[in-house]
Amino acid sequence: MPVRTVLVGATAVALWVAALTASAVAAAPAGDGPHDATRRAVEAAVADGVPGVTATAQDGRKAWATTAGVGNLGTGEPRSAADRYRVGSITKTFVATVLLQLEAEGRLSLDDTVEKWLPGVVHGHGHDGRRITLRQLLDHTSGIFDYTSDDDFARMYFLKDGFDAHRYDTKKPADLVAIAMSHGPDAAPGTSWNYSNTNYVLAGMVIESVTGRPYATEIRRRVIEPLHLTATSVPGTRVTVPRPSSHAYSKLAWTTTGPTYDVTRLNPSIASSAGEMISDSADLNRFYRALLRGDLLPPEQLKEMKTTVEADGIRNGRYGLGLIDRELSCGVHVWGNDGGIHGSASSAVTTADGRHALALNFNGDWSGDSYAVIEAEFCGE
Repeated sequence: MPVRTVLVGATAVALWVAALTASAVAAAPAGDGPHDATRRAVEAAVADGVPGVTATAQDGRKAWATTAGVGNLGTGEPRSAADRYRVGSITKTFVATVLLQLEAEGRLSLDDTVEKWLPGVVHGHGHDGRRITLRQLLDHTSGIFDYTSDDDFARMYFLKDGFDAHRYDTKKPADLVAIAMSHGPDAAPGTSWNYSNTNYVLAGMVIESVTGRPYATEIRRRVIEPLHLTATSVPGTRVTVPRPSSHAYSKLAWTTTGPTYDVTRLNPSIASSAGEMISDSADLNRFYRALLRGDLLPPEQLKEMKTTVEADGIRNGRYGLGLIDRELSCGVHVWGNDGGIHGSASSAVTTADGRHALALNFNGDWSGDSYAVIEAEFCGE
């Protein structure tokens, strides 16, 4: 759920037994060689105005972590390598993984229409679920309007006065889809790439329609539990982030200047299956490494997930099924996703062989360059 772009207006399973655990991670001392460039990029993000950053890399069996800045502007408490944080649209990769598992089990096809599984839900103002496939939901070529682009929704949940009044509201997935259906589509299905959080709210609803269980339950039983992702959760309507965690901060404005507000507590149902999950950097690395190594999906489904389309607006990237392929300046390709939600901007990427991974989080949503941190880790100087 790319809240940052809205706010600033620029708008399993083979578990590797030696995997990094949050309790085993400690921020490494300065001058530790291979990650010097990454450390400098993290520190640059803080210099740019991000309150604090936490980042963890895994390269083969070698783990490294660093932090900079603060996790609490009031007390000056530093960020921790073990911090849990809201991961925003990184949730989308988990959702896509479950849908692809269901396809592998023969319980659905990505070429099924949305109408087949959600009759009458995608309808109105030019939207027609009979013409949209599940694949088009996952790769954002459905043309469905993004409910977070609705002006009233933005005022209620992304700006100061509205956020204060509505931060604890509960929204059901059907409520979010209804907002999108009150607008016309962005494009005809299959004709262009248009990022829409509504796509993944619908994908979560499809999972429940197919399995008879909420999407959150399926993510827990199919991904979180088999991979032992102990810091990862699907909070539903829970307004707090489990500890250890830092505070999250936002300008709650259309600009990057002005007062800074603590937005740690909120009801994440406004993001639903498009962006409500919580995790930490070690868990995200473990998840993406397992995914890219084929531990979560059969080869056919992983190939589908990695089949990409042009994605205007993603820096040096193409979009697959809940998965971004980026070509970095040194020619290295990394696969993963970004996520933004109030006061939290995250990225998690790994190489195609699952060997080298990086996950990071900014606890502010108005400044900093996560792409620069990724470039530094995989391309060095």
